[in-house]
Parts: sequence; C-alpha cells; structure tokens
Amino acid sequence: MERQIANEHIFDEIPGNKGPRVITDRGAVAHVVRPPGSHRLRPREHMVAVMLAASPGIRVSFDHQRVHEYDGDAGTISVMPANSEREVTWSSTCEKVIVTMPPQRLLELSAHEFGAGRAVLQPPPFGLIDLRALHLAEMLKAELAREVPSKIYIESLITIFGVHIVRNYTGADSLPPRRKSGGGLSNRSAERVRELLESRFASKITVGELAAVSGLSPRHFIQAFTKTFGESPHRYVLRLRLNFAEELLVESVLSIAEIAHLSGFSDQSHLTVTMSKHRNRTPRQVKQQR
Repeated sequence: MERQIANEHIFDEIPGNKGPRVITDRGAVAHVVRPPGSHRLRPREHMVAVMLAASPGIRVSFDHQRVHEYDGDAGTISVMPANSEREVTWSSTCEKVIVTMPPQRLLELSAHEFGAGRAVLQPPPFGLIDLRALHLAEMLKAELAREVPSKIYIESLITIFGVHIVRNYTGADSLPPRRKSGGGLSNRSAERVRELLESRFASKITVGELAAVSGLSPRHFIQAFTKTFGESPHRYVLRLRLNFAEELLVESVLSIAEIAHLSGFSDQSHLTVTMSKHRNRTPRQVKQQR
C-alpha cells in the first residue's frame, strides 16, 4: 500500500501520474485514480472530493477523532474544511474528482448567495451520495481529459460547483417564520424538505416524494408547504431554478443552452419563456449585464 504525507498544497501529496489537474484563480481540480493506500493531510484550502466509481472499504478520521468506516459509491461526497486534518485509508482502487477552493472564494460565493454570515462548511455524513455533485465532477473529468483543457471553462464549472457547496454544505440557513395560524410543516420536516429541494431542484421531483419526507398526503403537504414557505412547491422550485440560472449567466461562460440544462429547464426556449414571464427579462439580457 502506498503511503503519502501531505505538503502545504493540497495537490502536492498526489503524484502527477495519478491523474490530470488544473489550477486556476478560483480554485483547482484534479481527476485522481489511486491504488489501495492511505494518506494524511491538512489542506490550507477547502477540499471537496466526489467518488466517480465504487470504492468499498474506506476508513477516515478527522483531527485525530474516532475512525469512521463506510463503502464509497459513485457520487459519494466528502467535504473537508481548510486547515482541518484528515487521515484516510482505502482498500480498493479509488477514482475521484477533487476540487479545492480558497476560503476567501467561499466567502465571496456565500456573500453573493446569502449575504454575510454563512460561510462555515459543515461536512455531510460519511457515505452521503450527491448526484448533482457527481454530474459536475463528471463534466470536470471530461474537460481534464481533453488534450488542452480550457481554463475558462474549468473556472466556470468550479464556480458552479462552489455555489452548490455553499447552498448545501455551509451553516444552516434560518427557516422562514411559521405563521401563527398553524397548519404548516414542523421545523424538522421543513428543514428536510428545504435541503431536498435545494440539492435536487434541477432534476424532476414529485409532490409525492416531498410529501413522503414529511409524512403527509400530497394534498395536505401542498397546504402545509405553502403556509410554511409562503409559496407553492412549484413556485419554490421555479424560483431556485431561475436564481441558479441567473447566477450562471452572470458568473460563467457557459452557453444559454448549457445553463438551461444545468438549471433544470428542458431547453433554452423553456428557460427564456419562463424567465421572461417571472423576471421580466431574457437570459440574453442577464448575460449582457456581466
């Protein structure tokens, strides 16, 4: 088994022959394939790893605390805050995409997304699968595999990835106040539903799935959701998709068609019609404001 001790930079402990990597002003990314082994590291930047293939038998400990064991499936995400220490042992070949981001960049994305005060990373439970992060990781892998990867495109994907991390793995956002009349979701149910929607808003999710999370019938769930959040589930998801699309239109160099797909719209026309109706402007007009 190979054994490496990390140096100051997060990628220094990963041999160059283990996979390509690109370093940009907004962060860095590497596609890594490693045989069974172990490493100990204390990165100076935030680090997120997404498994691209199953890798059973992973053992990890943070800051010399107790060891956790789990099987890593494709899409398993690991979030490591800057300056925390981690030791990992893996018993089978491990393929993953690693994205690093300077703490200041996370603060900038957090301030843009939520305002001040939401930039503390909260690592998810060990073994959590994040399909949206997997999709972005696969896009990064594909670009790294090109003969000459586009730094601008990779920077855009890192920004999108960073927004996803800020939205789902930072300090808990406060829930909307409950109405005095009652009849809304419990705080626990509201938080679970909010987390589910924010992680899956770009994919198809039914009212039945959301209702099951809350233990309610679909009809009662819609009433309780609307009372808690002040809008219907459909409008809530639509707002998340439009917010994300506008963010990409301003921050990235992706085409409008690509942004429509990543934001959960069927095509560019669908995004244009929806944005015109609800935001009184077209994607092209938003993009021109960059």
